Amino acid sequence: MITSSKRKIREPRITLVGAGPGDPELITMKGANALKDADVILYDALVNEKVLDYASVDSIKVYVGKRSGEHSYSQKAINKLMVDYALNYGHVVRLKGGDPFVFGRGFEELDFAAGYSIPAEMIPGLSSSVAVPGLQQIPVTHRGLSESFWVVTGTTASGKISNDLYEAVRTKATVIVLMGFKKLKEIVKLYQQEGKNNLPVAVIQGGSTENEKLAVGIVDTIMEVVEEKGIGAPAILVFGEVVSLHPQFQPIKDFFAAIKEEL
Repeated sequence: MITSSKRKIREPRITLVGAGPGDPELITMKGANALKDADVILYDALVNEKVLDYASVDSIKVYVGKRSGEHSYSQKAINKLMVDYALNYGHVVRLKGGDPFVFGRGFEELDFAAGYSIPAEMIPGLSSSVAVPGLQQIPVTHRGLSESFWVVTGTTASGKISNDLYEAVRTKATVIVLMGFKKLKEIVKLYQQEGKNNLPVAVIQGGSTENEKLAVGIVDTIMEVVEEKGIGAPAILVFGEVVSLHPQFQPIKDFFAAIKEEL
């Protein structure tokens, strides 16, 4: 338990804040105001630390890690820290990358706070699943190309591919895979088994940040393009005809058109 006897403690409360995909300017105004008011901020690995510039210089800032495969703190430990800081300091902001309710375990944290009768609220953030492709001018839906989109986790708690992916690859929907870079080869095989070898694919690393990298190809070539571009995690995967709208896909369109003419 963390204690402090040198300052007046405000009423405990917790605010979950989505920091957005990475660019510090993409946090909402409400989220930035919550940071400014916070006594303590617990932030994750996927949060751009420049977002902390919105916070008071007097606030306590605690890095708690939480990146897939590299958890600095267990979820149980983070829950306890969140409550302890609230009881001893006042307003705690739990700052998470993207949106807390999109594979962010945000509701678990709200539920834990409720168990201690601590008032809690959630401030949404821009999810990388939609914002990152959008920043690359790849819409997740587009008339004539895609009428819906799936957002799927690439890896479940058991370390296996999500069962939902087996269903998603059979649809005509845009499929956005989060936390799935290490499973890219397996996901590619699923699409190949469905005969979707020429389906457009984009892999975006560090979306919305100055270190952003992009690979554009088709199912049969995307592994080679990713290697050529030197792309690694964290990255999101976008499978669907909408990727063909990206300017870098034009040469691939021209290639297929030339083959069609020859036939």
